[in-house]
Amino acid sequence: MRIAIAGATGNIGTLTRTALEEAGHVVVPLSRSLGIDLTTGDGLDAALSGVDAVVDVTNSTATDPDEVVARFGAMTRNLLDAEARAGVPHHVLLSIAGVDRVTGNAHYAGKREQERLVRTGAVPWTIVPATQFHDFAAMVTSWTERDGAATIAPLLVQPIAPADVADVLAEVAVGEPEGDYRDVAGPEPQDLVDMARRTHQAQGRSVTLVPTWSGLFGAEMAGDVLLPRPEARIAPTTFEEWLTSQRAT
Repeated sequence: MRIAIAGATGNIGTLTRTALEEAGHVVVPLSRSLGIDLTTGDGLDAALSGVDAVVDVTNSTATDPDEVVARFGAMTRNLLDAEARAGVPHHVLLSIAGVDRVTGNAHYAGKREQERLVRTGAVPWTIVPATQFHDFAAMVTSWTERDGAATIAPLLVQPIAPADVADVLAEVAVGEPEGDYRDVAGPEPQDLVDMARRTHQAQGRSVTLVPTWSGLFGAEMAGDVLLPRPEARIAPTTFEEWLTSQRAT
């Protein structure tokens, strides 16, 4: 099959491309470096010719809710419009488990806009909601670290290995559209503060962690809000197994 990936140069996009190519599929990366601009739609029509499915793993680093929603909305509209013109029969969107339960976070607002557009669009679709990735805790602390200390919210999460997410996306992309896919999660719940501590330790770094709800992740995300639903698909890789690959040598 011929599968296009929006966000192909990011971590999940790269892993998804590898999973698809190892299975014998042809991958079409949708990237600005190749003359394809998702925010304007330039180059999409040519790139999507003959494509059997599109996997959307695009991201946004903006923190203003209106900006995030506008950016995700523009990219998703352009993708769906081009897919409809090209006759692409399947749009696969990577989303977040519990995205409908969090109202105060800009990124979640952007993902909800993507989901809305996909559900109301003309292209048959599958939305795959995944929990936070194993590297999420270290990424969060990297945003706030100053002089050897970092703030971090004491979130309860059930993290998943990025490679496991990519494997699920590759599997879904070559199948028939399923609509709302079940949540995809790692094997075990984890405390985000402890995850950050253990990740830094494995990497040979010393960072003082300051738990707080005053940052990007507020108290509306406390408790089981970010945990997967009971019928979730559980991926195999544990946080400890992933952590082993991060240990300083």
